[in-house]
Amino acid sequence: MRDDVICDVAAPGRRALLRGVGGFGVAAALPGLGACSAGPQSTNDTGNGGSGKDRTLTAVIGYGNDGSWDPTQTASAFSMAANNHVYEGLLDTDPITRVPYPALGTEVPKDPGATTWRFRLRPGATFHDGKPVTADDVVFVFDRILDPKTQTLAKGFFESWLQGVRKTGGDSVELVLKFPFPDGLSRLTLAKIMPKHVFGRPGAWDAAIKGLAVGSGPYRQTAHHPKSNTTFEAFDAYNGPRRPAFRKMNWLTIVDAAPRVAKISGTDAGAQIADNIPYANIGRLEQGGLKVAGGAGMNNLFLMFDTRHKPFDDIRVRQALHYAIDKEKMVEVALKGHGRAASSFLDQGNPSYRRARTVYDYDPDRAKALLKAAGVTDLSINILAVNVSWIVDCLPTIKASWDAIGVRTTLAPQETTAVFTKMDQRQDYQVVAAASDPNQFGLDADLIMRYNYGPQNLWMRYTRWADHPVARQLFKDMDRATREPDPGRKKAMVQDYIDVVAEQAVLYPVVHNELMTAWDPRLLTGIRAQPYPGINVLQAT
Repeated sequence: MRDDVICDVAAPGRRALLRGVGGFGVAAALPGLGACSAGPQSTNDTGNGGSGKDRTLTAVIGYGNDGSWDPTQTASAFSMAANNHVYEGLLDTDPITRVPYPALGTEVPKDPGATTWRFRLRPGATFHDGKPVTADDVVFVFDRILDPKTQTLAKGFFESWLQGVRKTGGDSVELVLKFPFPDGLSRLTLAKIMPKHVFGRPGAWDAAIKGLAVGSGPYRQTAHHPKSNTTFEAFDAYNGPRRPAFRKMNWLTIVDAAPRVAKISGTDAGAQIADNIPYANIGRLEQGGLKVAGGAGMNNLFLMFDTRHKPFDDIRVRQALHYAIDKEKMVEVALKGHGRAASSFLDQGNPSYRRARTVYDYDPDRAKALLKAAGVTDLSINILAVNVSWIVDCLPTIKASWDAIGVRTTLAPQETTAVFTKMDQRQDYQVVAAASDPNQFGLDADLIMRYNYGPQNLWMRYTRWADHPVARQLFKDMDRATREPDPGRKKAMVQDYIDVVAEQAVLYPVVHNELMTAWDPRLLTGIRAQPYPGINVLQAT
């Protein structure tokens, strides 16, 4: 089974995110930039061997590297993980704790509750083409994000609270907030600073989508081969806080589970670390001397309904189908115990978690009663599902559960791109089963909920629910919670509107699962398994 990237399915500009990769005219025109190739090359390790500072790290990423690489636009697991090594924000966040630390900015603002944050850029910071990082570059990126005429994924993370960014000197900027918003500090990592002299050129944003990456981070991209691999090299001029531990890195994209596991295991293992490890392979990998660790978070299987397709416009039908699913069986059989039935939109480890007022514990009798009350009989459902391996493993439990309450169920797993191309084309559907993990953007509940329930985002377009009276009130409640200055009160307000989301069950998780990473502890230390797709080796040795 394929393990294609799923976590980018809600990003604005779906076509841009899933667009095929071609040549890089802008890259070719700019001296000093690494060449990028549109064609695949062998996934054999490049620069294999060496020791100490000359070591090459070969990693296997279980997601495609042919999604958008534009940091303002992408939600691709591969490119987001890579961009965290190539680019910097004014502040970046620790990949596990998500606590912000100075990156291109020299310090974290001392007063998170202020409505003006001032930053001075790190002295000597340069981009990978040798040009200095300036305040103009910072303003350039934020202007793109906040531009009302430019639709980017990052816009949804900033426009509700950030008024604008202005230059106050050659190496200093000022962020002006609409109201106090301390959570915004951790979101600054989502605004990767990009060189204006590169990406301000005509056609450069298209080149960024296709894989052009020029940042100021510890690693520079040296080659990009969609469907195959992307290579990196330590940036010698980097003077930031998290120094590169490896001279070179070769990240292989292997979306099929069996060859991905084979690449990390055995006496002839060609890689030292791999993410998206299937649960069934954990024991064998550990017996072979590898360390396998998991991260539990927001990664989830969700159901999404077309609310203008009867009878899914009826809340009772949506609720019935959730109550009918034997989630504990799904966790036991499909996830091998590495998951939990959803008891809120948020996972239980989230700081804002509270058990929702409506929890869909397994209750087939209640499901039947709800369908009867809705006047629904002889219902047939075709589940449009992504073919990610762990999702496919979960689908038989959904089918068996719905068949058991008299709902004839057909499973139709297919490529992720095919599923969401149909959504973009506004094709008719009944139910989608897919996966999502907004934790790759952060932990704060406001961000997570806006990613999924923002009134202008693609999720709401897919569900055709944004104009519903309950949805319009939900969006107002979300805005009020965003502006609430008291942390305790804000948390309660978020939990209250999540109760509405749970009750409506328009787009709602069935289970949250654990993501597994494997590595060779004899060759790598300092690895921390993250609860969202991809890897981060900025503190590895």
